[in-house]
Amino acid sequence: MKRLVLSFGFMSVLFGGAAQAGGFSDKRDEKAARKARLLREFASYAAPVDSVPVSGQTDVADFKPSIHVGAIVHMFASAEQSGFGGGAMAEAKEWNKGFTLYRARVLVGGQLSRKGSFFMETDLPSPIGVQLGNNTKNVKVAPIILDAQYEHAFSNAFQLIAGMQLVSNNRNGLQGAAGLMANDFTYFQYPYNLFANSPLQGNFGRDLGVNARGFVLKDKLEYRLGVFTGRNLDGQAPLRVVGRVAYNFLDAEKDYYYAGTKLGNGNTFAWGAGFDAQGSYYNIGTDVFIDKKAGNAGSVTLNAAFQYMTGGTNVNSKYSFAGLIPRQNVQFLELGYYFTKSKLQPWVRFENQDISAKKEQVGSELVANFDKTKSSKVYGAGLNYFFNGSNTNLRLSYVARQYNVANSSGDYATKSYGQFWLQVQFFIF
Repeated sequence: MKRLVLSFGFMSVLFGGAAQAGGFSDKRDEKAARKARLLREFASYAAPVDSVPVSGQTDVADFKPSIHVGAIVHMFASAEQSGFGGGAMAEAKEWNKGFTLYRARVLVGGQLSRKGSFFMETDLPSPIGVQLGNNTKNVKVAPIILDAQYEHAFSNAFQLIAGMQLVSNNRNGLQGAAGLMANDFTYFQYPYNLFANSPLQGNFGRDLGVNARGFVLKDKLEYRLGVFTGRNLDGQAPLRVVGRVAYNFLDAEKDYYYAGTKLGNGNTFAWGAGFDAQGSYYNIGTDVFIDKKAGNAGSVTLNAAFQYMTGGTNVNSKYSFAGLIPRQNVQFLELGYYFTKSKLQPWVRFENQDISAKKEQVGSELVANFDKTKSSKVYGAGLNYFFNGSNTNLRLSYVARQYNVANSSGDYATKSYGQFWLQVQFFIF
């Protein structure tokens, strides 16, 4: 590596470049847009329009390999009731308080050739500051590799991305962390591939494999189709296959990791549908995303989804997911409004995980009891202050999780447990 380009001048490029003219400004805008494309977490809506095609420079003689570095950090002060994480008794109402370093990611992206690029990202395997039990606090964490992928753009209609990457059949599971509207990702949209001990053995939603992607119909239709390792018991399990299509009725979206809100810069109405399958497990769903101006005050963001998933009922195969993923429906909704002048964005959020398991999926437990204890809902609301856009912002949120909790008589009562966050984000590249 002969040269490392670390850019701390993005905001001057973004907001100052529009006031300048000439070749220097154009080159600077192209560079900023190229960085946004290479560093997946940052949505391209906040960068200048890239006049260079996805394959890189048009003139071979002008091409020079480049590398770009960035970072994203989420940290918050919180108060959370002890029953919030689930599995609690009805009286678990005590409030746990503290400060947490939630995400600390280093991003590295580079253009290797006119058609080839790479992206790598590190993160914390667990939040710093949380209690580990035995009167200890999590204070020393070694970073892990979160993303490591190579992309080759054969054409606008066909690109291959190989390596560790976000894998999901729904939009929310493919969002970048820097562009979220709510305080965090959803609980139920992809609940089975977050960790190594999850049924799909993921890594914060990532998996290893090869994904094909492209745009057709004047960039209105995007497709994704990939093959991934998924759950790997002995190297002989069937592979995980994930596919998705999305149609943009307004402006095209070319971000590999989607934006959750576009802060007044969007003109998006996208409908998507997809599937996720491995062995006896399958997951099908559909989603809608709208982000566009609504009135003189600002813009509206709507993100809604529905999913049906099951681990199947085959209990004889060692590759079965029957005892790991019960049959269920999941509904999800986020709605927010961004006020352009004040840079404030209030939002609300709802999720519902409705378990309706088959008897083969619950073991010796009664199906009715299993469904009650495993089903839950999430309600949330918050206020974001984007005083420096996605680069630096402050978010206040309250989220409640609702469970069915068994009481001493054997009946079930609905109990809710709350969580307050005051979170700061900074992102630079």
